[in-house]
Amino acid sequence: MNHSTTLEQAPEQAPEQAIAPDSGQQHPIGLYLKIWGYLFVLSTMSYLVDYFHFVGIVRWSLIILFMLLKAGLIVSIFMHMAWERLSLIYAILVPPLVLVVLIGIMSIESDYVFWTRIIFFGGGA
Repeated sequence: MNHSTTLEQAPEQAPEQAIAPDSGQQHPIGLYLKIWGYLFVLSTMSYLVDYFHFVGIVRWSLIILFMLLKAGLIVSIFMHMAWERLSLIYAILVPPLVLVVLIGIMSIESDYVFWTRIIFFGGGA
């Protein structure tokens, strides 16, 4: 009889566990407001690059730096990557980084091939 009472009590305990509150982590609104402020400052700095008429490599380096900082803040905080497992972070971030490295290698290779052809064919004149 003792065995049947435990079987009868098991279904009663299951709904209580099913409606238990979510134990997910809640982040304070202040964190999101702070990140919003950082994004606002970085966007302003990106605008100031054009306002002060930076040119050449300095202009593009600053624009790309501000863009990457803003993207990093958005991905880490608003998309909750800062609180994910390291393996998930690697699975999402490593492939684009590998592609950037491969694009850089291809760029160096294309420059080498271009100058080799210029030297071999005599400059096209």
